[in-house]
Amino acid sequence: MRTRLTPTSTRPASSDGGTRDNRSGRACGASRSAANEAGKGRGRELTMPPASLPTWFPSCHLQARVERMEQFQKEKEELDKGCRECKRKLTECQKKMKELEVLDPESGKGELEKLQAEAQQLKNEEKSWENKLEELKKKEKNMPWNVDTLSKDGFSKSVFNVKPEEKEETEEQKEKKHKTFVERYEKQIKHFGMLRRWDDSQKYLSDNPHLVCEETANYLVIWCIDLEVEEKHALMEQVAHQTIVMQFILELAKSLKVDPRACFRQFFTKIKTADQQYMEGFNDELEAFKERVRGRAKVRIEKAMKEYEEEERQKRLGPGGLDPVEVYESLPPELQKCFDVKDVQMLQDTISKMDPTEAKYHMQRCIDSGLWVPNAKTGEGAEKGGGEALYEEIKKENGDEEKGNP
Repeated sequence: MRTRLTPTSTRPASSDGGTRDNRSGRACGASRSAANEAGKGRGRELTMPPASLPTWFPSCHLQARVERMEQFQKEKEELDKGCRECKRKLTECQKKMKELEVLDPESGKGELEKLQAEAQQLKNEEKSWENKLEELKKKEKNMPWNVDTLSKDGFSKSVFNVKPEEKEETEEQKEKKHKTFVERYEKQIKHFGMLRRWDDSQKYLSDNPHLVCEETANYLVIWCIDLEVEEKHALMEQVAHQTIVMQFILELAKSLKVDPRACFRQFFTKIKTADQQYMEGFNDELEAFKERVRGRAKVRIEKAMKEYEEEERQKRLGPGGLDPVEVYESLPPELQKCFDVKDVQMLQDTISKMDPTEAKYHMQRCIDSGLWVPNAKTGEGAEKGGGEALYEEIKKENGDEEKGNP
């Protein structure tokens, strides 16, 4: 059965003045609808992403960001490590310098200058490390925000009262300050040096916080050397332990940039918790310090012996400024024997048999050193002609004796 289609509306006239056929109008409408549907399909084809893209793109982006963050963190850790190592070397160098200044400023002058040059170089390196860290921090601030940069601990640090930087004191000021401090607190310093238990040391410093300073450490160092010189080895080791305790507290304060009195409890807390690495560092430094004390004590003993020997030598010097011991050791064995037995006749006979030039030389040295004291008669000749006049006198006496004994 066929159905007849009737127009439902009058179409406008065409541009040529005629009317459109209803059938052609319907065909045009169908064509436009088909074109629109086709266009939509093509639009969907162009805008639809590949099936794998929704999962691939975020994963790749996340991996790249994680790699950048890991690289940044690694660089930061390397800079921190380098800066800490540089500060550790600088602290050790400054510690050696202080020991030299306190113990032996004159004989260790060359070594002190070498350490000062090394310390200056380390300070420059430390400044370079700090500049690099500062640049890295600025770079970190300018990084784009993401879940890693936004999510951080809010309370992961402790706040201390920072000690203001003080002007460096002159050597005279340091010496005067040390002398005044020791005169006032020497008894308390010695009491601290005799303590051994961590709790006792902490309590005593809590009761006497003024002892937590460089002056106490310097006094303990000198006391250790004095005890080693006196051969009180066990007592030296006891005081050495407390010396390193004080030095560790001072180093901790320097690293935190706070007053030592504000952080000595932190040292005892750390050392009493048996932190293996920290304890090993403490013991290594203690043993190294004992060796340095023994070395300094040995140098001091040798220096004292040389000074004593020089004083004794000055006392022994004869009228001509020669040492009788040195002159005696330089004499030929036959002349030494004469002085050993104190036989004047044997001495005269030995001299008369020697070569005249050699005999005069040795006799002059004996007079100048006081080994041979000429009598009043030969004394005038000894002052002017010395050994030559004495030799002639001895020769003459021996000649007279030979004539008198046919």
